[in-house]
Amino acid sequence: MGLTEAEFRTYCDAALDRLNRALDIVAERYDAEILFQNGVLSIAVEEPNPGKIVISPQTPARQIWISAQSTSFKLDWSGASFVLPSTGETLNQLLGRLLGAQLGVPPIALT
Repeated sequence: MGLTEAEFRTYCDAALDRLNRALDIVAERYDAEILFQNGVLSIAVEEPNPGKIVISPQTPARQIWISAQSTSFKLDWSGASFVLPSTGETLNQLLGRLLGAQLGVPPIALT
């Protein structure tokens, strides 16, 4: 059975709050702009590859979507975390990989 809307919101809010806190080091170390507003988390970087990554909840689908590098990544709740079905990456792992690629560095550990 899938998540109820209330369950999804609880898990999603907690995951995005944790992710927002984990991104503090990215903001400091790489001069990235992190904005968490109305449940949507966005990360803007200028160097070396200008771009924006947007992480947003999609309540009707019970998914978290990441828009980055002209691609949409749709993560499902796996019982313990939000996971990208095609790779098995968790939300933090996927975002760490995408941020690393955007910044021209190895994947960033977001814990």
